[in-house]
Amino acid sequence: MVRNFSKWRRSGVFKAFWNCSCVPSRDDTDHETLSRLFRLNMGDPSSVSNSFLKEFYIPNYILVPGSEPEVVSDEPKCPVVVFVNSESGGQLGGNLLVTYRSLLNENQVVDLLKEAPDKVLSRLYLNIEKLKQSEDELAAKIQERLRIIVAGGDGTAGWLLGVVCDLKLSHPPPIATVPLGTGNNLPFAFGWGKKNPGTDLQSVKSFLHQVMEAKEMKIDNWHILMRMRAPKEGSCKPIAPLELPHSLHAFQQVSATDSLNMEGYHTFRGGFWNYFSMGMDAQVSYAFHSERKLHPDKFKNQLVNQSTYAKLGCTQGWFLASLFHPADKNIAQLAKVKIMKRQEWEELPIPHSIRSIVCLNLPSFSGGLNPWGTPNKKKRRDRDLTPPYVDDGLLEIVGFRDAWHGLVLLAPNGHGTRLAQARRIRFEFHKGAANTTYMRIDGEPWKQPLPVDDDTVVVEISHHGQVHMLAAAQDCRARSINDPASRPNEAEEDDVNGNDSVDEGEEWRKFGAADTFKIPDKIPDEVDISQVS
Repeated sequence: MVRNFSKWRRSGVFKAFWNCSCVPSRDDTDHETLSRLFRLNMGDPSSVSNSFLKEFYIPNYILVPGSEPEVVSDEPKCPVVVFVNSESGGQLGGNLLVTYRSLLNENQVVDLLKEAPDKVLSRLYLNIEKLKQSEDELAAKIQERLRIIVAGGDGTAGWLLGVVCDLKLSHPPPIATVPLGTGNNLPFAFGWGKKNPGTDLQSVKSFLHQVMEAKEMKIDNWHILMRMRAPKEGSCKPIAPLELPHSLHAFQQVSATDSLNMEGYHTFRGGFWNYFSMGMDAQVSYAFHSERKLHPDKFKNQLVNQSTYAKLGCTQGWFLASLFHPADKNIAQLAKVKIMKRQEWEELPIPHSIRSIVCLNLPSFSGGLNPWGTPNKKKRRDRDLTPPYVDDGLLEIVGFRDAWHGLVLLAPNGHGTRLAQARRIRFEFHKGAANTTYMRIDGEPWKQPLPVDDDTVVVEISHHGQVHMLAAAQDCRARSINDPASRPNEAEEDDVNGNDSVDEGEEWRKFGAADTFKIPDKIPDEVDISQVS
């Protein structure tokens, strides 16, 4: 069989097969079998004929503890670990998984449906530390140069970012995102585009080249806490068919030993990177994702997915919100909003017409739109606003009245209602204002029950820390406060990078997407990875 495959691989049929991007779908092909066939000559670095691919290759003995050591002549310049959500992108993720495994070591390409990223990275970094203790120079170089590629939607990308944040690695790898979701706000903000870049060999090689050339950029991450009294009847868990986002799954209900846990209350926590929103936009997103979960066969094409999303904005009635939706849908009727820009809480006035509120970290929302825009010099001076940076420790808070108001973002310099910039924001829900509300974190919506007899339902967001992203050399829309080219010449920004004075303890500081990382007892000479230089 191997001899026949090699003959076929040299034929024009094979080349046409790949050039046309006709990788069989996950429904028609055993991905593991096909991947093994295409890796016949990729089992070790000595057989890698393409010198370009050697720059990304990680040998097996570094990836798999206990493997036989290998002699590697050339150190890879850009070693990568690839995480793929094989169900993302109209199920294109499965095809992408096959292609990456045909080019790289199978063990450096991970299917997120089969193995969690925190387990993979924990195992990898523990093994690297053991090898470094044995004076393995290649292991040290790979740790220093390692980059991560994650292919999936914004929720998948956020999951990986949260894991890297929680593991507190001494050399945290920067992350590049492949746009396989519907919104793709994270990859779009950092120059990786909104549309799937292709799953054929040439497209993947092109993406790898961009990863090698990409620059590192820091990004803020944000902690979110949600607490409510345990209802006398019913549950606080999100309403089916959707569950909590990945970033909130890790904590769910806070344990009884947590210092912030209160008897008789349910507390959830986690975090986000791009945005948290509540109101009409989250409701439309919830309708879309619910339909996709119930009927996945109807959502296999990225373009179809986006058009379906637009149609739901019409059928939900948000283009005539004042007629179809009662006043209790308005944010001001639902909750009191407080912000902290420096060290004191202050109430934020919310116009009564606002039905959706977005707390934005990146200049990309709903498929690449920028709700904050770029305030001019006069507005920045009069309202104490600053340009939107991804690493300034501030959230941009924007409101929308209805879907028509949202369409203004399509116009040049269009933006929503700029409400404020803040380091912390707190929603205190009015007692009995509504039975449920819709929320969304980085593209993942849920429908949250609100106990009607509770006057203490709280959602609070605060700055948590930063991680490293990879920004494509071209088309990067994210701006850094530390990059002189990103800053306006006519204004000096306030110093907003100081730490919060309130110390909430280790559980508050943990982002929440991975289990606490501990070295197993069976490893000799126990190593604290977060302290390794």
